[in-house]
Amino acid sequence: MQRVLSRRSHTFKTCDYEFFKSGFVRFIATSCRAVVLPRFGGPEMLQLRSDVEVPQLKPNEVLVRARAVSINPLDTRMRSGYGRSIFEPLLPLILGRDISGEVAAVGTSVRSFSVGEEVFGALHPTAVRGTYTDYAVLSEDELAPKPPSLTHVEASAIPFAALTAWRALKSTARITEGQRILVVGGGGAVGLAAIQLAAAARCHVTTTCGGQSIDRVRGAGAEQAVDYTAEDIELAIKGKFDAVLDTIGVPETERIGIKFLKRGGHYMTLQGEAASLTDRYGLVAGLPIATAILLKKQIQYRYSHGIEYWWTYMRADSDGLDEIHRLSEAGKMKIPVEKTFPITQAREAHEAKDKKKIPGKVVLELD
Repeated sequence: MQRVLSRRSHTFKTCDYEFFKSGFVRFIATSCRAVVLPRFGGPEMLQLRSDVEVPQLKPNEVLVRARAVSINPLDTRMRSGYGRSIFEPLLPLILGRDISGEVAAVGTSVRSFSVGEEVFGALHPTAVRGTYTDYAVLSEDELAPKPPSLTHVEASAIPFAALTAWRALKSTARITEGQRILVVGGGGAVGLAAIQLAAAARCHVTTTCGGQSIDRVRGAGAEQAVDYTAEDIELAIKGKFDAVLDTIGVPETERIGIKFLKRGGHYMTLQGEAASLTDRYGLVAGLPIATAILLKKQIQYRYSHGIEYWWTYMRADSDGLDEIHRLSEAGKMKIPVEKTFPITQAREAHEAKDKKKIPGKVVLELD
């Protein structure tokens, strides 16, 4: 059964009521607002609908009343058709991965959360029903308590980017105290999260970024910040690294990143080719091609440089989210929010990101 508590019933078209002897009234929402993507294209494809069904919860799922959801690069890419081979048969979609809000209902096996508790978290990259909605459904391990010191807007900017960085540095490279870490592209959300994770692990962090981000990445914990627009990276950076996280993922940054690795080190790029190849050739042919390309590169770099090569993606991880929660609560994990829009202006927010009018993090607020 899906039970929902709310102080703002005007956002719902349909709801059922339950009355209790105490006089308390509880209603079960069956539909709500959501920003829907009926087909791929520009920001004009996004439609705000007021009668989107709220699904019944599975035993391990949590219904979250969204208060803030951030826009990630994955959202704008998916809207434009990235992952078409996977998502096109499933249209219409609801975009969005990050969320901060309150628990509105819990499945029968959920033990970590209770109704009314403030939470934040992120859906996995292939979720079809995302977070651009009044009510989002996440599994129990995709959520953590929201740090009381953070607003919903601040909290919503963190999970997806931080979990992406956590999987690369902590799950794949297994960084440890004293190691040297290079973050290529430290000015973006994933880069900033990676710097903070590595600094919290007492690693020595070097990063590349644009000049406008130098102070920010140093504040996040980078010991050396190289402005790639003004300096020669290969001359400015000295020594070798135990792990390189490449958030840019073009051939030149891959070449430089691998050059700076110690033998036995890990190179991880966010720009894996699996989705683009399956879009080009279809799932049946594209996935084996992508697997073969990754395997070839892994073998090639293992023998030529003695390093491990990975395509890295965000994946829900309760241990990772627990650590991100602890760091956020301690003020050691922050992703600055540059601008907010109401959920009713999702189109305008996407247009601003597409036109690069707002370089930093954008968050959609829900009343």
